[in-house]
Amino acid sequence: MSTDKNRATAAAILPLVGGPDNITSIAHCMTRLRIGLRDRALVQDEALKALPAVMGVVEDDTYQIVLGPGTVARVTPELEALVAEERATAPAPAAPHAVTADELAAQGAALKQAQKAKNATPLKLFLRRVANIFVPLIPALIGCGIIAGLNGLLTNSGWLPAVVPALAAMASGFMSLIAVFVGYNTAKEFGGTPILGGAVAAIIVFPGVAKIDAFGQQLSPGQGGVLGALAAALLAVYVEKWCRRWVPEALDVLVTPTLTVLVSGLVTLFGLMFLAGEASHAIGAFATWLLATGGAFAGLVLGGLFLPLVMLGLHQALIPIHTTLIEQTGYTVLLPILAMAGAGQVGAAIAVYYRLPRNGSLRRTIKSALPAGFLGVGEPLIYGVSLPLGRPFVTACVGGAAGGAFIGLFNQLGVAFGSTAIGPSGWALFPLLNGKGGLVATIAIYAGGLAVGYAVGFLATYFFGFTQQMLVDLNTDPEPDPAATADGTTPPAPAKEPAMS
Repeated sequence: MSTDKNRATAAAILPLVGGPDNITSIAHCMTRLRIGLRDRALVQDEALKALPAVMGVVEDDTYQIVLGPGTVARVTPELEALVAEERATAPAPAAPHAVTADELAAQGAALKQAQKAKNATPLKLFLRRVANIFVPLIPALIGCGIIAGLNGLLTNSGWLPAVVPALAAMASGFMSLIAVFVGYNTAKEFGGTPILGGAVAAIIVFPGVAKIDAFGQQLSPGQGGVLGALAAALLAVYVEKWCRRWVPEALDVLVTPTLTVLVSGLVTLFGLMFLAGEASHAIGAFATWLLATGGAFAGLVLGGLFLPLVMLGLHQALIPIHTTLIEQTGYTVLLPILAMAGAGQVGAAIAVYYRLPRNGSLRRTIKSALPAGFLGVGEPLIYGVSLPLGRPFVTACVGGAAGGAFIGLFNQLGVAFGSTAIGPSGWALFPLLNGKGGLVATIAIYAGGLAVGYAVGFLATYFFGFTQQMLVDLNTDPEPDPAATADGTTPPAPAKEPAMS
């Protein structure tokens, strides 16, 4: 996508979200442009959804516009630049007028409505904040994971032995210090000084901790991993905030950082590292036991429920668990199973394509979103196709459950495998696969799981994804080709908006 097209997309979005004065923050994750808003009422949802580059919108703690991978990373800086330009050239504000009671009441009502956002429960908000800590780390995890996979191929084949140590250093360097980055992002997300969070988390990976005994055991560098780093940095935020309230301003620059690192560091060394280490081992042991004893059923449940998690934006809360498993075993066994949800979604979308041959608008949406779907990015198909239709979303989950059961069964049979990094899914996961059964067996099983997910998602949607009334309502083109009616015949009536079923 060219720069001009990215800027055009940003320019089209900006007025539809209320203009630059209505924006408080701009950020993005892998697929979504996340905008903080002053007044939600100024957003034109339907006009946004009609933009060619927009695959859907999600209302959460921020207003999220689904643009897809790659595109969102290019559109975001263009939008930031446009906002900065328009604010710089905006005329000086008029003199303030006295605020009336009616205006205050209207503002209060708007704030009250914003507080009642559907998913703004304390647990969900906390999980999203945890996800925000790890999302910026995903590019490095992907890059290092692919390099680790390449290094494994070269090691097993015996090719280029002089390159293997260099690749090992590139793949392992980031993972050896990931606790520091987690600590930095944790403090930043929860309102502390980021560098202090990183400093406290760095204690966990410092080699000298091997000389320290806690709970009758000698500590080891990295013990507790990302969970320990998250807890340590979170504690540092609370210690720092306490210091800001009670330490005199004249001493703040000296006392606050010292007490933050000292108190948080001691608690980390003589408590959090041990506890987080036990929690990490428990997560690894539970995942291994779950798939070894009930792999097929566990895969069925995990694969079937992952799409709803993606829909709610809660799937990123699993990142600490994936990262913990990668730290322990070199790969996460959960990701290939969860990736089957995307396969079910792809199969369902293809079935919708064939069941609605006259709905050119929806078929164009499917064709544009399928490439991302094959690469494991399910949000364009979720928000653009299956979720608005209702039943196909459920049948897509059935496809994901079937693929997950297939992968889980082989784990139960002792052929455990996983992904060396998090982020990619679908076909993009092939370069990251690793397991006990060898590369060929691992790739074959994963490909078989994708095939099962595609097939079951397609069949379930084709035969059970539509009621007769849905077919009547949807199997017409809401945007008929003008050339098709050039003979003077009356074009078909627009399709009705289908109800969720």
